[in-house]
Amino acid sequence: MSQSIPPSSSLLKKILLVILGFGPGIFAIGYTIGTGSVTSMIVAGSTYGMQLLWVLLLSCLFSGLLMYSYGKYALVTGETALFGFRKHLKGGKVIAIAIIIGISFGQWNSLMGIVGISSNLIFEILAIYFPSLSEYEYLTVLMIAILVIGVMYSMLLVGKYSFFEKILVIFVTIMGASFIFSLFLVHPLPMEVVEGLLPSVPQVQGGKMMVVAFVGTTMAAATFLSRPLFIQGKGWTIKDLSIQKKDAITASVLIFIISGSIMAVATGALFHQGKSVTHVLDMVGALEPVAGKFALTLFFFGTLSAGLSSIFPCLMIAPLLLADYQSGKLDSSSKQFRIITGVASVVALTVPVFGANPIQVQILSQVFNVFVLPIVVLGIILFLNNKKVMNGHPTNIGIQLGLVLAFLFSCVISYNGIVALLEY
Repeated sequence: MSQSIPPSSSLLKKILLVILGFGPGIFAIGYTIGTGSVTSMIVAGSTYGMQLLWVLLLSCLFSGLLMYSYGKYALVTGETALFGFRKHLKGGKVIAIAIIIGISFGQWNSLMGIVGISSNLIFEILAIYFPSLSEYEYLTVLMIAILVIGVMYSMLLVGKYSFFEKILVIFVTIMGASFIFSLFLVHPLPMEVVEGLLPSVPQVQGGKMMVVAFVGTTMAAATFLSRPLFIQGKGWTIKDLSIQKKDAITASVLIFIISGSIMAVATGALFHQGKSVTHVLDMVGALEPVAGKFALTLFFFGTLSAGLSSIFPCLMIAPLLLADYQSGKLDSSSKQFRIITGVASVVALTVPVFGANPIQVQILSQVFNVFVLPIVVLGIILFLNNKKVMNGHPTNIGIQLGLVLAFLFSCVISYNGIVALLEY
């Protein structure tokens, strides 16, 4: 007689199949929700409560729209983003090179902060069990950073899309589960969530910069430009248009849920206590007296997983964009890929080597990310309206209107980014 499968086992199996079946959207979550995003959400939640939830919602809506649009362009044309810029736009070569420089600068700056925060988090948890390490904080943090970046770089040498995807699935799953479970333990008042959906900007020093950092981390140009490459690596074709659409929607919804959970936990644990975040330990340590060690542990693993899930894409972005520009092909096993990711690995150690405050580095790096965003949004608008490029696959008016709004939004945010940096 055959044994029946317990319902709980069947449910777990279905959840695992959904997670493992995730497509290129997993890279979008990896790019978007790193320690930069976690830092921005915690600083915002602890300082302004849920006031900036509307910025997060708009950013996620436009992000999903842009992921879908660049994905559709890739499936219809078989081309990648920067290769398309170079091929179809007047002055496209110069624009593409400027985009590569701008995004690589922003992502490498972000990488410094990510490695700094991740290594500091690991040190803090080790110091709980081995208090004597506190006497050697700088050296220990540096050694942890070298070990982390060394392991990540060695994984990149495997050079296969499917392997990168599986690693990111693990990190993102741990991260998402940790932050969402934390929300059940510490949360804001329902009215605060409703009020956060009403547009307003904190009229205090640093308020504009925080809004720009929100957009820079959630509506990241690197996410959209790299999507055609990852779709190519996944092996999707024109037959997968509907799957690509679902993947983009799922990614943007998960980004909103996870990021919103982080902000909400920070609001519930820190904002009403009048506690601000200035150092790495503040981000997790302040939770303990409010929600206990369990919530602290959950949030710690979520933050660490966010950092580790972002190191992978940030190391890859410069060689991927360069390969996109050169040939429009994803080749993660080339000599060029390994050399550039090696250089990025060395750059990533800057914050630990100089002992800088990684939180400040992270906030600034998110601001820099918005400056190429208008060009990236305008590019896909031009592609989708070029009948010759889209070859009989028109884009409906709703998507077109959404992209125009996304372009206007990106222009406003970029302007405010310049103002915020000048004020800073």
